[in-house]
Amino acid sequence: MTPQELIAQYGPREAMEYDVVIVGAGPAGLSTAIRLKQLAAEAGKDVSVVVLEKGSEPGAHILSGAVMDPRAIDELLPNWKADGAPLSQPVTGDEVLFLSETGAKSTPSWLIPDCMHNDGNYVISLGNVTKWLAGQAEALGVEIFPGFAAAEVLYDDKGAVKGVATGNVGVGRNGEPHDGFQLGMELHGKYTIFAEGARGHLGKQLIAKFDLLDGRDAQSWAIGIKELWEIPADQAKPGHVVHTAGWPMVDDTFGGGFLYHLEGNKVTLGFVIGLDYKNPWMSPFEEMQRWKTHPAIRAHIEGGKRISYGARAINNGGLQCLPKLVFPGGALVGCDAGTLNASRIKGSHAAIKTGMLAAEAAFAALQAGRQQDELADYPAAFEKSWLHAELQRTKNFKLWFKKGKLIGNLMTGIEQWLLPKLGMPVPPWTLHNSTKDNETLLPADQAPRIVYPKPDNQLTFDRLSSVFVSNTNHAEDQPIHLTLKDNSVPVNINLAKYAGPESRYCPAGVYEFVKNEDNTDRLQINAQNCVHCKTCDIKDPTQNIVWVTPEGGGGPNYAGM
Repeated sequence: MTPQELIAQYGPREAMEYDVVIVGAGPAGLSTAIRLKQLAAEAGKDVSVVVLEKGSEPGAHILSGAVMDPRAIDELLPNWKADGAPLSQPVTGDEVLFLSETGAKSTPSWLIPDCMHNDGNYVISLGNVTKWLAGQAEALGVEIFPGFAAAEVLYDDKGAVKGVATGNVGVGRNGEPHDGFQLGMELHGKYTIFAEGARGHLGKQLIAKFDLLDGRDAQSWAIGIKELWEIPADQAKPGHVVHTAGWPMVDDTFGGGFLYHLEGNKVTLGFVIGLDYKNPWMSPFEEMQRWKTHPAIRAHIEGGKRISYGARAINNGGLQCLPKLVFPGGALVGCDAGTLNASRIKGSHAAIKTGMLAAEAAFAALQAGRQQDELADYPAAFEKSWLHAELQRTKNFKLWFKKGKLIGNLMTGIEQWLLPKLGMPVPPWTLHNSTKDNETLLPADQAPRIVYPKPDNQLTFDRLSSVFVSNTNHAEDQPIHLTLKDNSVPVNINLAKYAGPESRYCPAGVYEFVKNEDNTDRLQINAQNCVHCKTCDIKDPTQNIVWVTPEGGGGPNYAGM
């Protein structure tokens, strides 16, 4: 049975009414909720706010480096330090390395661009910060529903967004209800704010429906693959921050590594690769494993133990790639809109700030008796904000690297180091991008094949053991949430032309080409492995894969990430 048939047979769905419905309990969504409640308290008003979170708890699906700029949280919650926010490890030093296969050249401090300086910032677990923000929101009266995935956008008679519906629970893989079946519920709001993170499932639909990218550049993305290690105490350098460029990227692929020393003898490290890469034989997961073997990286973690793993797509196209932020009945905030600053490898401060700005616009509209219209004050305030000015300064960062590493490194130095010293913080030129990341792959017979070394299970690992330490789980008897528009495309096009890139770009071993009894090929989808990174939804060359929401509570359960 289709979801619509289930509703027809078992409906209608229960509906709950709120002033504001927020989809996603990450930094953007929780900051929206907190700011709404703060404004209501200041005005002596009552505003009802609900936050839906598809993870088992706030923070369960949160994955970031992370070095956090506290500027936005200073504005949102000025007493965060006294209130116990888990920002307790200041950055103590920056190191920027250019790697060859065995060597490393350190950039002198005076040559490091401002965007890579981290004075005053904190090395954090963004998952832990998110859990803390959820506590702050609940203390203000925000309702948070973890384990409830927003699966459908609801529209009123005029086509404006009027809320969302959660997915049905207790449906078998065959589409039939079983014991424990429960219809999803509808949550109606005068305004609905979407804070799902990069490539949000519903955000993607809204961008298409309301043509929010009209006049904008094509967004560009990357995949970030991360591990958390516990290391011997004598190797710990709390607050030390390392960024790398160069090896193992051997062509003009955009990529770089990060390694941050947390408190408690822990190190978080990972690799970011642009999803506009051309070689279909590339495996971002294997590139990250190979990067760890470099002497400059190995020295930080050798003798330690890997305790967690995860992956997430990130948007890094720049200001000119942002969609229109509002539509009738709602708004996009944080990485659902694409506000991450790729040059700084930071998005949490942007998520918090956009959430605050959207909340302020929504509160003013509610006090004026409005509902389900466009919150025009939000994009207007964004354009006047320090965040917009920050993104203006770095608008060309990723786009220069599309012209090659040499030009990318040279122009980053000019725009991020030289021009500010000349009193020009914003580059006087703007680059544009018209090529989508799924359009860049070469046919397999036109690209050099990459043979990766086998894992040693001490420093390097395979994908399945990595998924295990991500604590990922999905009920096996549920509809597969990685859907295909056309079942013939993976073999007839992706495998035939590109050698099946989905078997390599997925960092969780979800996609696997296997032989049928008659020796023909088929694509097997191991949906239970999915860490919700969204890479397949972005990089699939035919855009035949569509990521939809699984049952709420499924997916990774990251700890300390």
